[in-house]
Amino acid sequence: MWASTHNDSLKKKMSALVANLSICQEKIGTGYLSAFPSEFFDRLEATKYVWAPYYTTHKILAGLLDQHSIAENPQALKMVTWMVDYFYNRVQNVITKFSISRHYQSLNEETGGMNDVLYKLYSITGDPRHLLLAHLFDKPCFLGLLAVKANDIAHFHANTHIPVIVGSQMRYEVTGDPLYKEIGTLFMDLVNSSHTYATGGTSVNEFWSDPKRMADTLESTDNEESCTTYNMLKVSRHLFTWTKKVSYADYYERALTNGVLSIQRGTEPGVMIYMLPQGRGVSKAKTYFGWGTKFDSFWCCYGTGIESFSKLGDSIYFEEQGENPTLYIIQYISSLFNWKSGQIILNQTVVPPASWDPFLRVSFTFSPAKKTGALSTLNFRLPTRMHKNGEKGILNNETLTLPGPGNFLSITRKWNAGDKLSLQLPLTLRAEAIKDDRTKYASIQAILYGPYLLAGHTTGDWNIKTAANASIADWITPIPASYNIHLFYFSQAFANSTFVLTNSNQSLAVKKVPEPGTDSALGATFRVIQGKSSTKFTTLTDAIGKSVMLEPFDHPGMQVIHQGIELPLTVVGSSLWWTIFCFCCGTGIGWTKRNHIFRIQKP
Repeated sequence: MWASTHNDSLKKKMSALVANLSICQEKIGTGYLSAFPSEFFDRLEATKYVWAPYYTTHKILAGLLDQHSIAENPQALKMVTWMVDYFYNRVQNVITKFSISRHYQSLNEETGGMNDVLYKLYSITGDPRHLLLAHLFDKPCFLGLLAVKANDIAHFHANTHIPVIVGSQMRYEVTGDPLYKEIGTLFMDLVNSSHTYATGGTSVNEFWSDPKRMADTLESTDNEESCTTYNMLKVSRHLFTWTKKVSYADYYERALTNGVLSIQRGTEPGVMIYMLPQGRGVSKAKTYFGWGTKFDSFWCCYGTGIESFSKLGDSIYFEEQGENPTLYIIQYISSLFNWKSGQIILNQTVVPPASWDPFLRVSFTFSPAKKTGALSTLNFRLPTRMHKNGEKGILNNETLTLPGPGNFLSITRKWNAGDKLSLQLPLTLRAEAIKDDRTKYASIQAILYGPYLLAGHTTGDWNIKTAANASIADWITPIPASYNIHLFYFSQAFANSTFVLTNSNQSLAVKKVPEPGTDSALGATFRVIQGKSSTKFTTLTDAIGKSVMLEPFDHPGMQVIHQGIELPLTVVGSSLWWTIFCFCCGTGIGWTKRNHIFRIQKP
């Protein structure tokens, strides 16, 4: 986050944290640094139960190394090398006293990205001990399978082994050994072809299932551990830097959008989720862990989740150095970027996507960092999923010829102040079958709108019945923009409590206001529909005194009706609308002979 913002407050906190951790390390006096005692490693090396001390050690090492590499804090590098000296001696002692097999046996717990951070450290220090220790955290029982191209990752613990892949990718980048480039590429292909949900995430109950048997995993709510998505983004990032393939950038977009942004509860920082359930009729709140809390929960996925939200600006822009500076724009996220090599400042603005506008609209404005801009090339990703149907690129009122989907729009020029590029990229509805090759599960499909995975809500039949060869657009209708501003709940304050009108099993009742994000909150939400005889309104204030109909949010296409005096309100389907039943909007709540009058509030 500091690398993107250079915020002074963050800088002070970072420096203070490093300084105080250094005091702790000096106090211990061995190079060891952790919140738990070194005795945990004694138990690990004796192959006794202890939960993943190297996982936490990796987090400390990685954070300190970033403080050196990004924030240029020399104290942090001294701390890292002292810590690594300590663990180098521990590992050597295990190998000498027992065997190298005992060392690898002790790694049958989550070790995080120990090999990754050690290869990075070696690239800075050149110390051969750091390289050797990195090799000793490459798990041969896993990497060996991939080295011989075995499609056999089933039943491995996903988040133990994805970081090992990330480390092996760093091994290729640091040593140039092509085997580890092949391993990273094969691994991504295996996961994407056989073990990935439509979100881009992977794992069930933290493990990989049998290949192309993903339908079975929907019986559990513990799908897609959040940490696995965090680490798969790293795998795809490395692959993109090696190949510049749009498919890897597409994966990053899918996983970031559906698998990362979805793990925080709305706009509540610190309320995160461990698992992301994928089955139908399930809720994030009803997984094994459910939603965490701001101050009392700190699972492993809290650490990676918080980090993910601190680096949302990561992997938008990639630079290729050379005589002609080249920049790849692979994610469309509103951002400001000072590209020093190209001597220009890019301002990217993305119009939030909506169902009523079938295009992703992105605009770029440019400001030369110097009076005379340098010649440079910008490459803009055209997603593989994009259909050639209305795509458009306009540079300073000139319409550009776009290459096909899965390519980059490449523009080389001297960028001037006032230059503007606009992109209009189609967002189309499509269905994707689950990764399961059994014919009886062929009908289990995800529905996406561009890169966005759609979630369905129903209180009835979960099966969508379509005509043979029907287009998906024939049975899914975009919701108009006006629907969003017509969603409300109906409330009344009484005796220090607030009560709302709630729909439950098509029966209406007044209950205490529910917690946001719960099933009850859905039941308390209604869409106010303009009555046929009423003049048009755009806000609820405009609707006061006019005739309206009420549609329960959780029963789309149905209507609230009044059955008569002394009879309760109920909800009926459109086929039972004997007459169009209207209510009169008022500013209070009460009864009249024929109408209910509510004070209406926006949820």
